[in-house]
Amino acid sequence: QVQLVESGGGMVQSGGSLRLSCAASGRIFRIDEMNWYRQAPGKERELVATITSDGATNYAWSVKGRFTVSRDNAKHTMYLFMNSLKPEDTAVYYCNANILALGPYEEYIASKSWGQGTQVTVSS
Repeated sequence: QVQLVESGGGMVQSGGSLRLSCAASGRIFRIDEMNWYRQAPGKERELVATITSDGATNYAWSVKGRFTVSRDNAKHTMYLFMNSLKPEDTAVYYCNANILALGPYEEYIASKSWGQGTQVTVSS
């Protein structure tokens, strides 16, 4: 069983910065695409950033130039460096990843996993 755990959320003043982390654990063979999503109260979940296994990235227009996604494949961890934060960035941020894991009989198990989310609050 593979798990994703987000951390690093908190409260920050407008214009400040935060670094979010998403750590994957379990019998992981390979992690392919990893994504950051966010969901504000009363709104639908939206894709914030994507990073492929070889480091190619993509961002939502609303965060381009302010957020940077990266990953450490050796640590099975993805990061989101958030700069110049705005009140509209306030949301629960979720980690998502396409993972190929090893089952109890050393078989490959493909899955799309989600973390529990971490709260980011930006005050004005």
